Amino acid sequence: MQPRLGVVSRTLTKQDKARSAPIVAITTPSFNQGRFLEETIQSVVSQEGDFSIDYVVVDGGSTDDSVAIVKKYESLLGRGEWPVRCRGIHLRWLSERDQGQSDAINKGFRMSTGGIMTWLNSDDTYTPGTLKTICDAFSADAGCDVVYGKSAYIDEAGTHLGAYPTEDFDRDRLAVVNFIAQPSAFFRRAALERVGYPDASLRFVMDYDLWIRMSGSCRFRYVGEVLSNYRLHGESKTMSPRHALDNARECLEVVHRHFHWAPANRVYAHCAGWYESHVHLPFLKKKPVEVCITGPAALVKYLAMNRGIRLADAKQLSLKNLRGLVAGRKLY
Repeated sequence: MQPRLGVVSRTLTKQDKARSAPIVAITTPSFNQGRFLEETIQSVVSQEGDFSIDYVVVDGGSTDDSVAIVKKYESLLGRGEWPVRCRGIHLRWLSERDQGQSDAINKGFRMSTGGIMTWLNSDDTYTPGTLKTICDAFSADAGCDVVYGKSAYIDEAGTHLGAYPTEDFDRDRLAVVNFIAQPSAFFRRAALERVGYPDASLRFVMDYDLWIRMSGSCRFRYVGEVLSNYRLHGESKTMSPRHALDNARECLEVVHRHFHWAPANRVYAHCAGWYESHVHLPFLKKKPVEVCITGPAALVKYLAMNRGIRLADAKQLSLKNLRGLVAGRKLY
């Protein structure tokens, strides 16, 4: 199916254009996420502030009601029946088979216009005022390339589950934990073009890989406001048990490639993911048994990848951190 072009819901006047309000380019990749997609779209087109939105929905050929939902909002905006509270909203969409999430994101990026960019997955949502906060942050700091904020975990029904563990930017720490919540992160187009688009070969950590690549030449700014809701559900790649091993392996490979070392928590997560995916006898699934087997295997893998023990990891070998490593596969 050829890309369908939406319409500008509110024509910008010459006075508006002269004021050079920012254009925020948002891409939503989606595939058979109709039960969440409407809420996602609403969270975008309901944003208020002195900016315009260039919104591209890239559907992967869904067989549910996803396309009908996108057409609904295309129609509402086109007829002026949706209350637009920003300078203008340009909604476009396409529906065709793609090569995965990263491919869909990159399609949207190539179609979009605007100096501030991001993607919002079809099961996540923005909080009210998110785009105003982001635009104000970029406006206040001309040298900033990436702005990110807090994010709340929600379940399928939208119930609050807790907070994504975001924190102030530190490149070395980024090797150990991805503290940047993807739906709460925005970046300048110039920064993206400098480091390259998301890696289409990655299925799980394309955002993490992008933050690491950007960290080498870009300046990050953290705003302490909740900008998005990050949905956790059984079908999401983050939560699905069948993806745990592939996710952990891809994450370890990305970190090792960029930082040239393998953090202890990343190595343990990969070994624990392999164990849980391949070992099915009940008595071997008990946590003490798993730790006794996975621990030595992780140590051997860690030593092989790092050719010794890194001082930074050795300093973290407290009883508290070891318990956290076993319980949550995170060292720090």
